[in-house]
Amino acid sequence: MSFNNLDSLYRSVIMDHYKNPRNKGVLEGSLTVNMNNPTCGDRILLTMKLEDGVVVDTKFDGEGCSISMSSASMMTQAIKGKTVEQALKMSESFSEMIQGKDYADDMDLGDIEALQGVSKFPARIKCATLAWKAMEKGINEG
Repeated sequence: MSFNNLDSLYRSVIMDHYKNPRNKGVLEGSLTVNMNNPTCGDRILLTMKLEDGVVVDTKFDGEGCSISMSSASMMTQAIKGKTVEQALKMSESFSEMIQGKDYADDMDLGDIEALQGVSKFPARIKCATLAWKAMEKGINEG
């Protein structure tokens, strides 16, 4: 597949998650993390239900650009059912990928790989990582 076709495919995956977010909403009585990106106005409310070291459910709410909201949608899909250790390892791989570094490819990031191109736009990296930082904060403080 040519680079232009791949780029177009990635863009369509990002826009699909933006227009049709997965796991949008709030889990009542769960771990709650509020974060924002003051440089561009993105904000997220991440709620997670953790049981016995497993992310059994997670949802997000908030507003922001297509990158931040699609990243939150992709992340909530990816970490649901994972252990907190797996979720944190996935976050580490995502962070490396989004910065254009080599990342652990032993983990299938699925749709999340569509955000790889963000590494070419340093100002957008904070948009893409907002939900992931919220998840890390929730797990580390929860």
